[in-house]
Amino acid sequence: MAELHVSKKSIGKLLSEMQNRKFIIPDFQRPYKWNVEKCETLWKDIEDFTQTDAQNGSDYFLGTIVSYINDDKNQEIIDGQQRITSFFLMLRAFYRKLEVMIEDEDVAGLKNQLAPCIWDINPISQKVSDKTKIHILSLVATEEDNETFHKILETGVSSDLATDNYSVNYRFFKKQCDEYAVTNPMQWKQLCITILQKCIILPIECDTPETALTIFSTLNDRGLPLADSDIFKAQIYRNLATEEKRKEFTNTWKELMHVCKQSGISLDDVFRYYTHVLRAKGNDKSKEVGLRKFYAEDKYSRLKDETLITEITALANFWRYVNVGVEPEDDINYEVSHEARKHLHCLSCYPNEFWKYATSVFFLKNQNSESFDADFCKMLKKLIAFLFAKFIDAPSVNAIKDDIYTSCISLQNQNELQIRITINEELLNQQIDSHSSSRLSRALLLLDAYLNPNQIDLIPGTFDIEHIFPKKWQDTNYNGWNINDAALYLDRFGNKIVFEKKLNIQAGNGYFGVKKQKYGLSKIACVLDLSVYHKNDWVKEDIEEREAKFKENLITFFKDQLL
Repeated sequence: MAELHVSKKSIGKLLSEMQNRKFIIPDFQRPYKWNVEKCETLWKDIEDFTQTDAQNGSDYFLGTIVSYINDDKNQEIIDGQQRITSFFLMLRAFYRKLEVMIEDEDVAGLKNQLAPCIWDINPISQKVSDKTKIHILSLVATEEDNETFHKILETGVSSDLATDNYSVNYRFFKKQCDEYAVTNPMQWKQLCITILQKCIILPIECDTPETALTIFSTLNDRGLPLADSDIFKAQIYRNLATEEKRKEFTNTWKELMHVCKQSGISLDDVFRYYTHVLRAKGNDKSKEVGLRKFYAEDKYSRLKDETLITEITALANFWRYVNVGVEPEDDINYEVSHEARKHLHCLSCYPNEFWKYATSVFFLKNQNSESFDADFCKMLKKLIAFLFAKFIDAPSVNAIKDDIYTSCISLQNQNELQIRITINEELLNQQIDSHSSSRLSRALLLLDAYLNPNQIDLIPGTFDIEHIFPKKWQDTNYNGWNINDAALYLDRFGNKIVFEKKLNIQAGNGYFGVKKQKYGLSKIACVLDLSVYHKNDWVKEDIEEREAKFKENLITFFKDQLL
């Protein structure tokens, strides 16, 4: 039977009891995530408490900490490391302030109470002999700033240029300490005592890591703010039988987090994409459930699959390759070509991310195929045609959900995107008009730009939408335009192009004949076409003509891919 020991301790007592021992933040934990806002809330609450309820003998409850004693007699924190870490930074800020104050009995007394909370104390002198012997050690596999944290506690100094959470939060606490000492000199010392003696923690000490992880999962399933992947990490770690496998896993997880950070996505995102791979393998077309609920089914059985981490890692590396162009370090058989990136750029402007589910299924199914890129381009073009045409007809997420679920299954089983959609050319032509200012307009204009046969280069991701005849038409008093014309024409697709942001700013709201000079500097083919346009005027007839060509290009593309 699992044994638990629950007690009530002040921050001062909890930390000072760690002589010749340490709090260990295990390597499977998440990084230190508290930001200044959370630290500010904590500081303000304690400050208010010091001035009110603390004077009546009340305590300030900080919550629980779940831990277990490891073989080295150190206390491994399973839940509560964010609070513990923040208090170490806060108390070090207080001690730093005391170090520069004129030492009287009060200052010496406070230092003697604070020092045992942060460092081992010399048993004879009862003073700090070695400030490297701190009471906390972070082994977080996904955190690059552990050395910074430990150095802050050792020296009490943080670089003003450092942007990691440890440094930023320490500078915040130090600033608060310094300012409070100036504005409330009589209360500053009492604030320090209140933190040490009146801020209460309920430590839950467990006999084994398995027990601690069980409590950790139970607490967090009831609503504490952890990412779903944090829960998955703890569950996977718990299921590993040997220390060697656990170490290997934490190293893999560290690399996963690094890859995701580079990619601009979260590990939760990758797990979400992977759910649709698993759903496709199970021919599951049912309504999508929450990420944690999906993996928690049957006692987290999906997380016990030996192929899970391998496939999650491959998927994360693929999306990093797609998003930022960093090729996986391991030997791979696939390539994401220039042509494929054009299609992916168009999809990245789509109003939702459902396209990523089908793309993830395709990748894991075909990553070792010799014809990966050709097949990938073919699939992406068909996916673009379907999603764009479908959104034009029914602009909502619900309109595509079932089709995406079905498409994932067909990609998994038949290795083909099986989509059925009726192309009514006349109706589609009319419907496009209503999307000139919709969430799809940017994607449609980008697609049209890439359909230009002279568009070789990728278009910058930061492109602007340029109004050829400027929206601020009334400032020009040009060619008899009136407010009714503006309402009818200026926001139509025929009056819009994708344009490099810098050049768009330079072109401003100028007259078309003048803006053509800036158009000539562009690397976007459709913009270059305008730079040599046969007229120096751009009026209603030009907008109508260009819009007709825009619609023709899109509809031809849709028909070629879907019929």
